[in-house]
Amino acid sequence: MSANLIALGYLISSVCFILSLRGLSSPKTASNGVLFGIFGMTLAIITTLSSPGIIDWHYLIISLFASLIVGALIAKKTNMTALPQLIAAFHSLVGLSAVLIATAAFYAPDAFGISTNGIIHTSSLIELSLGLVIGAVTFSGSVIAFGKLQGLITGKPLVFKGQHIINALLGIVLIILIALLVSEQDKTTFIILASSSFLIGFLLVLPIGGADMPVIVSMLNSYSGWAAAGIGFTLNNHLLIITGALVGSAGAILSYIMCKGMNRSLFNVLIGGFGGAQANSSTKINASEEGKPVKSGSPEDAA
Repeated sequence: MSANLIALGYLISSVCFILSLRGLSSPKTASNGVLFGIFGMTLAIITTLSSPGIIDWHYLIISLFASLIVGALIAKKTNMTALPQLIAAFHSLVGLSAVLIATAAFYAPDAFGISTNGIIHTSSLIELSLGLVIGAVTFSGSVIAFGKLQGLITGKPLVFKGQHIINALLGIVLIILIALLVSEQDKTTFIILASSSFLIGFLLVLPIGGADMPVIVSMLNSYSGWAAAGIGFTLNNHLLIITGALVGSAGAILSYIMCKGMNRSLFNVLIGGFGGAQANSSTKINASEEGKPVKSGSPEDAA
């Protein structure tokens, strides 16, 4: 397939994804939105498989059909009430894919056309690093969200003293590591950056209570989109960039709307711990002002 036809296929796929998001905004048009999404993704896969850069189809076809079978079986056995944790699990796979692609691009830059004489271009390193960090945070955070929603991990906020300071320090460390990776292109720095990103994903989601998980799942959806967009720049794939930006912005907007509907602060929900405590306190204050009894499961609250 020529470059023009590939660009046209990606363009039509992008339009289908936009129409899919528009359709999913209303229950009346949701089914049409799903159909647009299916068609767009099918066209994107066919266009990608038709790319002249693909040398061997065998592994791709095997993995594609294996994924189709596994996905169909999971979807068939999943109840509607278990969709939030299913979405969280799928987000983790998107994040892990971004990490794996970033790793492959870092260790074999010539295969991706992002290097000259073995030296990775600075712009490509920045894009690669951002995709790695966001993808790793998405993966580890989504794993914790899945565990909380599935009941494998307690839904209570797991807080500890100084957690926000540690998260802030880790954020600063990530910025420093990205700068070091861009300047030195050291493999040890790359490994430390990836490990730190996985760690901060765990630490960001563990302190968040089960009641806030829908917001977190939506926010992780946004993260997965930005991770895909970052890797799209590395791969020079316009469809990934457009789709990632759509998913990233849509997830962020949805998270804001959900927090607004719950009368919660998005910032407090994301940093964990504070959000749940504030919600409980406001509930008790409102109930006491109205002269209503405050329900609580602890003797202290009853007193």
